Amino acid sequence: MDTGEMEMQVSLDYETLHHKYLEERDKRMHPRGINQYVAVEDAFADYDDDPYAGPATERAPIVECVTALIVGGGHTGLFTADALLKVGITDFRIVEKAGDFGGTWYWNRYPGCRCDVESTIYIPFLEEMGDMPEERYSRASDILAHTHKVARHLCLYEKALFQTVIISAAWDEASHRWIVTTDRGDTIRARFICFGSGPLSRPKLPGIPGIETFQGKAFHSSRWDYSYTGGNDRGNLTGLNDKRVAIIGTGASAVQMIPEIASSCGHLYVVQRTPSAVEARDNGRTDPDWWNSLRPGWWEERAVNFAAVSLGVTLDDQISDNWSATWKRFTIAGRQDMAAGQTDGISYTQKADYAKMEEIRARIKKIVRDPVTAEALKPWYNWYCKRPLFVDGYYEAFNRDNVTLIDTMGKGLTRISENAIHFGDQSYEVDCIIYASGFETAVPPDRAAGFAMTGMNGVTLAERWKDGIRSLHGTFVRDFPNLCIIAGVRHAAASWNFSLIQTIQTRHVAEVFRRCLADGVTKFDVRKSAEDAWLAEIARASTADVQFLSECTPGYVNNDGQDIDKGLYSESYGGGVLRFSEILEEWRHRDLGEDLELT
Repeated sequence: MDTGEMEMQVSLDYETLHHKYLEERDKRMHPRGINQYVAVEDAFADYDDDPYAGPATERAPIVECVTALIVGGGHTGLFTADALLKVGITDFRIVEKAGDFGGTWYWNRYPGCRCDVESTIYIPFLEEMGDMPEERYSRASDILAHTHKVARHLCLYEKALFQTVIISAAWDEASHRWIVTTDRGDTIRARFICFGSGPLSRPKLPGIPGIETFQGKAFHSSRWDYSYTGGNDRGNLTGLNDKRVAIIGTGASAVQMIPEIASSCGHLYVVQRTPSAVEARDNGRTDPDWWNSLRPGWWEERAVNFAAVSLGVTLDDQISDNWSATWKRFTIAGRQDMAAGQTDGISYTQKADYAKMEEIRARIKKIVRDPVTAEALKPWYNWYCKRPLFVDGYYEAFNRDNVTLIDTMGKGLTRISENAIHFGDQSYEVDCIIYASGFETAVPPDRAAGFAMTGMNGVTLAERWKDGIRSLHGTFVRDFPNLCIIAGVRHAAASWNFSLIQTIQTRHVAEVFRRCLADGVTKFDVRKSAEDAWLAEIARASTADVQFLSECTPGYVNNDGQDIDKGLYSESYGGGVLRFSEILEEWRHRDLGEDLELT
């Protein structure tokens, strides 16, 4: 911590800040919690349509038996396929509702879209493919193109069924297989099934009265309509030149697209409930000399280092970005707390958090010229209460004459009519509404994938978990034999770099499958004792601070302020991704029969 940071901490009025944080939180509490949102189904199903693929190619229904079926063709699907191939399992099928591989990067193509974790540790298979990212934080289109290259390299196109939606998956006890049916008439009998649809895959809409009455153009940010806006993820949205556009939301997607829309449209109305904490991205081009100096094994070494810094395990930082700068700052404060022992006062960590957020608010005041707008954009909560964001040019966009911030002070819009959005007694006529309202979270993986999964005794996964999550390592679930869940953060470790946890989990799953096949095991099911033990370990290792989360502004981090113990943070493994990896490796060296019923 430098002298300036220490002076800021000393000068802050912590009691006043704490009161302000609670006051701002209370403005945003909604009586319906996560139920305030609208699912993209039934009357709103069109919002889930694929704007990037043409009509589905006609094909005959497929009836087949495979060793494994992978649900989803995103990065998780690629990691899973690669892991299966490396253990000799080549007989698998990938089912993907989109028109190509890509997952998150297939759907999210909005202007300005980039990864915010350094490309070299986020983009899959860079080391294996020898591909140097053009920039430190790659554009969505570059990540998508690389994903397609990896899929070709692994010969996955011949194994994929695109524009195909799974209708049902049911366990057949007689054959020890999953029977999967699709909307294309396919019937696939799979020995194993892998969920790779991810925790943030189903778009949601805000439950604003009149949302269905709007007669202009409207779409979700993850279904961007370039036929209407023109341009691409680099901007140049010529179709918006004379358009009045409203963007609803100021979260992770919105803050990236707002600068691009603002520079292209006639007028932009930014509808804000809760301001985000946005810091500089500090992007730049990759240095070829540095790239060529990397030694074999660099990808995993750097990915593990990024995780270790985030967990406070080390201050030796190989990435040195704005993520790690804050983590190191909090780690130093945490060590001060440990040295000081238990006190009744404000912790050094909380003081560091107050100072961090005060710096962000000071940055906003410095950049945004209009003091009223600047004040409305200031975030009043702790750094981890919402996803930290790193974007260049966001606050500068509000200095443009054609940008208006509609700060709803946590309430959201009053209503939407045929040609306008309304807040209080103010109306704003618009031609286009873009919903940057995020995705469903904290739902079972079959809900995320869009179909019901029926295990033994006719019980669905949603029913199995209606009284709470039960699993082994967040990966295997009792009464759902031969099923694995990958990249689900509930009961598994979470990481800001999803690629590392995907690597760890897919290696684990592939090895379990290999051993089952080698030993002639046609069915494995989790023992109740194993689920009980992992549930106890989740509780023992939990680092979820319910008091902290309850004081956060509502959002997906704390389950929108309701049932906080069922939110993403509360139900993930608190020991961190590195210890989680060790646990899985140690478990694989044991007899599988200790925790699995093997048939």
